[in-house]
Amino acid sequence: MAGLMHRMGRARVALTVLAAVLIIGATVLAVGVGPFLNGIASVSPTTIAIAFGLTAVATAAAAWRWRVVASRLGMPLSWRDAFASYYRAIFLNTVLPGGVVGDVHRAYAQGRREQRIAVAARSVVAERVAGQIVQTSVTLAVLVPLGLSSALGPLSWVGAALAALVAITIGAVAATRRGRAALAREARMLRPLITRPVTLVAIVASSVVVVAAHATTFIVAGLAAGVDAEPAGLGAVALVVLCASAIPINVGGWGPREAASASAFALIGLGAGAGVVVSAAFGVLTMLAVVPGAVVLLGDGIRAQRRAAHGDGDGDGTRVLEQGGRA
Repeated sequence: MAGLMHRMGRARVALTVLAAVLIIGATVLAVGVGPFLNGIASVSPTTIAIAFGLTAVATAAAAWRWRVVASRLGMPLSWRDAFASYYRAIFLNTVLPGGVVGDVHRAYAQGRREQRIAVAARSVVAERVAGQIVQTSVTLAVLVPLGLSSALGPLSWVGAALAALVAITIGAVAATRRGRAALAREARMLRPLITRPVTLVAIVASSVVVVAAHATTFIVAGLAAGVDAEPAGLGAVALVVLCASAIPINVGGWGPREAASASAFALIGLGAGAGVVVSAAFGVLTMLAVVPGAVVLLGDGIRAQRRAAHGDGDGDGTRVLEQGGRA
């Protein structure tokens, strides 16, 4: 069974990479390689510094959201652990296919440390889902009044397909008595998150900060690339791009993001090529801005080696990464 799961995990990664490559390839065929190169060339030390600061703000807000969710589920997190773990997670999400390995890593690492893996996994999933719900709500709240909701057309189809898949899965689980019992247990576990107004306000507020920080990074990328657009227009497009970036069929963040940016810029009359220029610049900035997560990961590895050398541990950091890659 373990071998089968491992092969399925590798197949899923391969399909993710293939899908992302096909999307990027289609985008290149549509606009050429030039916009990608121009976007990369537009990155400067100043924009990198701004991106570092904005990513730090977004990471701090996301770590706060995670702390709120985890504490309500009975697993308190220190601020230092939450912040470092989230930086490590976004680094792994950025550089590895699919964009979820970092979340698997932080759930497993926290759960193993507290010997409550199930609760840790539940807190991470709930925190990510809550963030996506708020992000989608903010996007609709901005685009619909502006008459740009059609920019979400392709994403709506993907979202509808994912929602249908979730609904079918829940229906299949609920069809059995054991499944209904499991769903009822999950509902009881998650009740503290949805029945306390203070908790909901904290989750929404932190999620809005995360979205605003990432959208501002996109605006910075657009201004650096010299795109002739108002910051408000770039912000609206940024929300579409962020939604596309959440689709777990990317490689290092590249894939749906570029296609969505090209489509959104074409819709507002600036041209698909300009969208790819800004998206490429944004992609480079986000990859550089998560480097602190690599530092955290390196520190974890060094500490694990020291523990192993002194016979006090078994190299959990490496084993967690292996588990995360197979998850």
